[in-house]
Amino acid sequence: MQPMKLYCFAQSGNAYRAALMLQVCDVPWEPVFVDFFNGETRTAAFRAEVNEMGEVPVLVDGDLRLSQSGVILDYLAHKTGRFLPDTEAERREALRWILFDNHKFTSYFATLRFMVALSGQSEGDVTAFLRLRAMSAYGIVDAHLARSDFLVGAMPTYADVSLAGYVFYPERAGVELAQFPHLERWAARIAALPGWVHPYDLMPGHPLPPRAA
Repeated sequence: MQPMKLYCFAQSGNAYRAALMLQVCDVPWEPVFVDFFNGETRTAAFRAEVNEMGEVPVLVDGDLRLSQSGVILDYLAHKTGRFLPDTEAERREALRWILFDNHKFTSYFATLRFMVALSGQSEGDVTAFLRLRAMSAYGIVDAHLARSDFLVGAMPTYADVSLAGYVFYPERAGVELAQFPHLERWAARIAALPGWVHPYDLMPGHPLPPRAA
């Protein structure tokens, strides 16, 4: 079987979700480096040949090409039979958390991290707003995990892999896991899964070259 290919770069937590799912499902795969910080995803060639949305991750499995991390997680879970919820009700619950992740848990924090840690933008009203919303979303998940080891049921599902996208990066922009003890313990359980690898060790492109003066 030919290895799957994943278009990705090390700093992307959205790509890390897909890479981590490939790892913990023990699927043969290889990364295809995307030079995001030099504008590759904004080129006409990338949008014509890889993803019209101008984003990573993109998973290639033979003739099949998939984008959007939630779609990729769903595909891999069903293809491998791994990290699927047990019942129809739990599948809806997993989808609920994946949607919350994409809309709030990841979106606010990822934008804040990009602005503060990766783009070097100064703090201001926008970063303060994003940090407040990220802290609120983290608090919601932390409260849920006070009652459960994983997001849905007693075992990890692809919803857990989704929310794991950005929690392992060291650039926290003031949103520290230690502020959310149940979330921090959940992250440790995810990191203990067979096949887990830190994002900067799993995908190409780390460290970033120094910014030009």
